[in-house]
Amino acid sequence: MKARSATIDDGTEVVRLAAVMYASMGQDPTDARWVDMARAQFASRLGHDLGVFVVDHPARDGLAASAAATIATRLAGPNNLSARTAYVQWVATDPDARSQGFGRAVMTALLQWCVDEDVVYVELHATEAGEPLYRDLGFTDAGPVALRNRLADVRQS
Repeated sequence: MKARSATIDDGTEVVRLAAVMYASMGQDPTDARWVDMARAQFASRLGHDLGVFVVDHPARDGLAASAAATIATRLAGPNNLSARTAYVQWVATDPDARSQGFGRAVMTALLQWCVDEDVVYVELHATEAGEPLYRDLGFTDAGPVALRNRLADVRQS
């Protein structure tokens, strides 16, 4: 099987798979506002700062897996003169299509897209289930510790 670049027509399925991912993380992806925003951002950003790769489901209509990343231009650093960094945000494989290499296929295609786009660093947050694949693809937690501040929580206090 081979991953392919997503097209605008894949938007509904890519967002459906993103919902599968969010549900697996204990989040509720059923808010219609999120679905509408995700579809709109997919449509407006695909081919610009958004790369998405998919594998068609082998047994039915729709997708088996997808991986999406955005590219940001940061300030240049000694190890990143292009200042381009990617963040892998949506990676999901349908439950009935897991353990068949689809996740690896979409991630490998996505990483090649990053290379082609002159990205130096690719970051992601891994679930326990996805971590072995990402480590096998060269991701590591070595280096500076990534910290996060959820500003919505700060605004509420």
